[in-house]
Amino acid sequence: TPGTAQGRHVFEINGYSKHRAMGMGDADDNFVRSGTFSVGGHDWSIRFYPDGLGKENGQISVHLELMTKGAKVRASCDLSLINQSTGLPSLVHRTKPRMFNYSDVSRYASSFQKRSELEASGCLQDDRLVIECVVTVVQEPRVSESKFLRKVEMSDSALGGQTFAAHRLVLAMRSSVFKAELYGPMREGSTQQMVTIEDMQPAVFKALLRFIYTDSLLDNDDHGGDVHIDMIRNLVVAADRYAVDRLKLICQSILCQKIDVQSVATTLALAYQYNCPRLMEACLEFITSSNVMDAVAATQGYKDLKTTCPSALADAFAKVIKLNISSS
Repeated sequence: TPGTAQGRHVFEINGYSKHRAMGMGDADDNFVRSGTFSVGGHDWSIRFYPDGLGKENGQISVHLELMTKGAKVRASCDLSLINQSTGLPSLVHRTKPRMFNYSDVSRYASSFQKRSELEASGCLQDDRLVIECVVTVVQEPRVSESKFLRKVEMSDSALGGQTFAAHRLVLAMRSSVFKAELYGPMREGSTQQMVTIEDMQPAVFKALLRFIYTDSLLDNDDHGGDVHIDMIRNLVVAADRYAVDRLKLICQSILCQKIDVQSVATTLALAYQYNCPRLMEACLEFITSSNVMDAVAATQGYKDLKTTCPSALADAFAKVIKLNISSS
């Protein structure tokens, strides 16, 4: 849950009438600036334009400005003029939470008011104007470690037994399998802080976690600037195992683009074993749509396919026969 930090700054302008006719526009001598104040770890200030910024006469303008160089801050603000008869805010302008970016015009939040409304409102007395600004900064979400953080341990001792940390709530939101494992009846009352992952390489599980958190695949640097096909195949297995359906679809799409004589039999076996109909169809289409059957049959993948997945070969031959009948 994101936290918030809120601050209130009061900017008093005495001798209001002397600031009239400073001129419209954003020139440095067309506004009066408040002192700098800090909210949520960032600096802010208020600009008051007695003659406004636009082309129309008879307006004033009040701006909140983010002053921290290079900062990007999600915040909201209330800019108001204080009614000096009641001491209460009047002519209030509110902004919804949004990004303030120091590097562009979004660093400002602006309020415009007709001068006639200001002078009739009780906010201007004894040639004095009081501007109040309440800034609410939305801070980075913080997750309670005691509730959500679980260590996930790679248990294959042959690979070093690496340990990864992940938020169990995030895992449960993206995977029904993790949800059942982390929040199911078997976990009720358990104080165990570790979840053991069997038979998966650490690099594959790391890639799976990356996708769960960022919805993106591997860094290009992970495999020399190109996606490693063995890793993608392993991710199909991991995505199927943990029901991360979107990852499984993305990996299928990548493998569909990488089909060739040497890989098609191995990829077809994977498609059958892990229920990837789109990938299965692409492999069968490759085998039957061009004169590659003899070349495919000479590969080690084809020999393995005969042993591990004979139904895939049966489908391939059935499709060839069907095509031959159709063409004759």
